[in-house]
Amino acid sequence: MKRAVVLMNMGGPNNINEVQVFLKNMFNDKYILGIPQPIRALVAKFIISRRLDESKSNYELLGGMSPIVGYTKRLVRRLNNILDADVFYEMRYTPPFANEVIEKIKDYDEIYAIPMYPHYSSTTTKSSIENFTNIARKYNLENKIKTVDSYFDDENYNKAIVERIKESLNGDDSNNFELVFSAHGLTQRTIDKGDLYQKHILENVKYAKAQLDKQNIKFKKIHVAYQSRLGPMEWLRPYMEDKLKEIENNVIIYPISFTVDNSETQFELDIEYKEVADELGIKDYRVAKAPNSHLFFLETIKSIYENLK
Repeated sequence: MKRAVVLMNMGGPNNINEVQVFLKNMFNDKYILGIPQPIRALVAKFIISRRLDESKSNYELLGGMSPIVGYTKRLVRRLNNILDADVFYEMRYTPPFANEVIEKIKDYDEIYAIPMYPHYSSTTTKSSIENFTNIARKYNLENKIKTVDSYFDDENYNKAIVERIKESLNGDDSNNFELVFSAHGLTQRTIDKGDLYQKHILENVKYAKAQLDKQNIKFKKIHVAYQSRLGPMEWLRPYMEDKLKEIENNVIIYPISFTVDNSETQFELDIEYKEVADELGIKDYRVAKAPNSHLFFLETIKSIYENLK
């Protein structure tokens, strides 16, 4: 019995030349820009023309590629050591794409497609699963695929969150800090159409807080905020920049939307919002790591896989 586990994520440029590929594929996704073609292609082209140079400069600061690439490869290597399956990864907007991976696993008996999104959203989970399944259908593989919609309530997953927060504390007293769970923003319009993302984020915060309580880790205050706005539409509130204005002295940011660190954690949170925090006079600003290949996250994926078998 040959089994394949495929980790699915949005992706990020493997090099500077892929920045345009990444932006083009993302903004042409019907679940990202919910407008019909050919208008979507025109809007995407306009957005890319405005963002390309700045995006390239940002990735240059990150070493010329997205951090998601290295972290994902490390995660795959470690999972290959603990699962009775061959582990692959595919990205929605940058190589390796789903068609490349499916070509490699077309002779496998079972395929476990596991989203790297712990919270369900049409913009991430649905987009990735639908794209993967559509390509698999061309190989008559769709009946071999098993997947999962969300896992924000998994105990090991929330243990991984708490461990990363503890690492960020580095032995300092949590009572002297405020904690902000920073989630990737979505337009309010997307949520109003029934997307479960915000509901799952808020439920995840409850599970993470329960795990903090279990370990007797107390913060001065705990907040939720949303990052990564784009354009003039109304997005989920409170916005991260507004939330930072409420912080008194010391803060730890946990990137609750992400299982793997990427440009939105290591550039947007680490650099851009750090500048905002400095301007606001926040004395101690720290960003916790995403789960990446933490032991508890490995156990989360192993549990998902075994429950699907």
